[in-house]
Amino acid sequence: MAKTRFLHRLRTLADRDALHTLAVALSACLLSLGLVYMGYLVHVLRVARTAPCVPVRGECVLVFGKHSPHGRLDADFRARVSRAAAVWGSHTPRHVLLLGGGPAGAPTEAAIARDALHALGVPVEAPLVLEDASRDTLQNLRNARSLLALAAVDPAASSRQVTLLSSRYHLARCALFARGLGLHWELCAAEPALSWHPGTWWRLAGEAAYVCWLDIGSRWARLIGHERMLARIG
Repeated sequence: MAKTRFLHRLRTLADRDALHTLAVALSACLLSLGLVYMGYLVHVLRVARTAPCVPVRGECVLVFGKHSPHGRLDADFRARVSRAAAVWGSHTPRHVLLLGGGPAGAPTEAAIARDALHALGVPVEAPLVLEDASRDTLQNLRNARSLLALAAVDPAASSRQVTLLSSRYHLARCALFARGLGLHWELCAAEPALSWHPGTWWRLAGEAAYVCWLDIGSRWARLIGHERMLARIG
């Protein structure tokens, strides 16, 4: 599983549009002596700290999966599933979309989340929809948007607000992609509060770099009118 995940990331980085936007983002950070990156780090940290852990609407909840070697949930994935079960108990959403695929022959992240939710007491008849073909956050949301447009799910769901449920460090990236895809969204954090463990800071730093790359890259693509680049995140 780790090998296929690495190959997916390698293919993403080898894409010429990805390399183009990465070069632009790196140039902006270097020319600003790191101030541009620090701005994104502050943004990611602010979102992580202030995101609520109880949704306002909670009608359609998108639960982001996480890499689960051998089908085992780590602490982050367990927190996401536990929060989804709590939201089910308090809001009874119309739909819960479980996001995340996996390598051939292995359980998908969506299926692992479904089984964990059932183990936590969410009934088998609950409206759980599995999106099990994606390998990253952008694919998660692209495929979720397509599922929401299907009449079999909810004809009006694509115009409703969706709840993005994930780990606090991951929420800024989820929001950035959701905005780019034209979704109406609110955030729901898996954890009750942001952990100040050193590992969390490492993840926040990585997410800030990713959000910096994506945001500057999309702004650059709009500036130069590069439709193919824009299509990659739209």
